[in-house]
Amino acid sequence: QKVKDSMRVLLPVLLNKSHDSYDKIRAILLYIFSTNGTTQENLDKLIQNVQIGSDSDMIRNWKYLDVPVISSFVAQQHKYTRRDRSKEETFQLSRWTPVIKDVMEDAIENKLDSKDWPYCSRCPPTWNGSGAV
Repeated sequence: QKVKDSMRVLLPVLLNKSHDSYDKIRAILLYIFSTNGTTQENLDKLIQNVQIGSDSDMIRNWKYLDVPVISSFVAQQHKYTRRDRSKEETFQLSRWTPVIKDVMEDAIENKLDSKDWPYCSRCPPTWNGSGAV
C-alpha cells in the first residue's frame, strides 16, 4: 500500500527516543530516496529535531553517489537521458535496466557529452570503429 504522507509516518519514528540514531538516519535516508530528494530547509529541520547533527554527514555525503539528497532545479538538470528500451526483450525477473548500461553503450558508440563526461575523450583519429578505445 502506497504511503500518502510519508512525513506524517516518519516523524513519530524519528521522535521516538527508544530508536538508535543510526536507525533514525536510515529512516531519513529512506524518506529522501522515496521522495527523490528533499529541500535544504526540510533536511536541516529533520537533522536538528532528531539531534543527529554530528552524524549529518552520513546523509549529506550520499550526493557523492549521485543520490539526489537536495532536490533542486540544478540537480534535475544533470539527469542522464535514458534510451528507449521498450522494444528490447526482457526477462521475467529483470525489467529494469540500470543507467550504467546506457552510459557504457554511449561510451562504446562515442556519444557521451564532453560537458558531463570530461575525462572520456573523443576517439583518436586513427580509430577504425572496431570497438571501444
